[in-house]
Amino acid sequence: MTPRLRLSPEAVGSGMTSQRVRDRLVDRLRDGAHSGGGIGDERVLNAVRVVPRHLFIDEALASRAYEDTALPIGHGQTISQPWVVARMTEAVLQVAPKTVLEVGTGSGYQAAILAAVGLEVFTVERIGDLLRQARKRLRQLGMNVRSKHDDGRIGWPEHGPYDAIVVTAAAPALVEALIGQLAVGGRLVAPVGGPGGQVLLQLTRQADGIVQEELAPVSFVPLLSGMLD
Repeated sequence: MTPRLRLSPEAVGSGMTSQRVRDRLVDRLRDGAHSGGGIGDERVLNAVRVVPRHLFIDEALASRAYEDTALPIGHGQTISQPWVVARMTEAVLQVAPKTVLEVGTGSGYQAAILAAVGLEVFTVERIGDLLRQARKRLRQLGMNVRSKHDDGRIGWPEHGPYDAIVVTAAAPALVEALIGQLAVGGRLVAPVGGPGGQVLLQLTRQADGIVQEELAPVSFVPLLSGMLD
């Protein structure tokens, strides 16, 4: 089912941000050209088609919004490559979640995709300026995403446990505090590793233990502690 958003003319876009350009991106994600494989979940592909990625980046980069690449968003951060956003979303949807915690709001694009596939989204961002911009974009799109300015490594325990957790920055190892906020039957997806190389991991919590699987090589900014205004 295609997500329903209240899209303004600016969101629909024209020229290099038109629906035709978005459809080409969706086709690339589906066809499996990426080394990590194609995206097969139509709910995710529909969300990528509908959510206007060009509104989540600087206007000067709008012409590159529907390339399958990460782009800078300021403060040393990036908006993730569309394939990575789609793959992480697809991975958590496999456990049929209702609630999801996102660690690292950034531009708000990953949160928008998660909301567009029907999840109740809680998102935490350590950089206040990025969070304020993300909140504004999400409100403009009519998305009900709950957000918090805090240290993402702590998570958001008050609303846990979560059916799914998506971490959008890399740490040398999975963060125990976040694993502790994952419900039984839930799934956490996160990049793990240092600047020299990272792998996208999915961790599924079962009643009798934890199952972990590597999904694909990735490149993310580091998961840092503390808060910035």
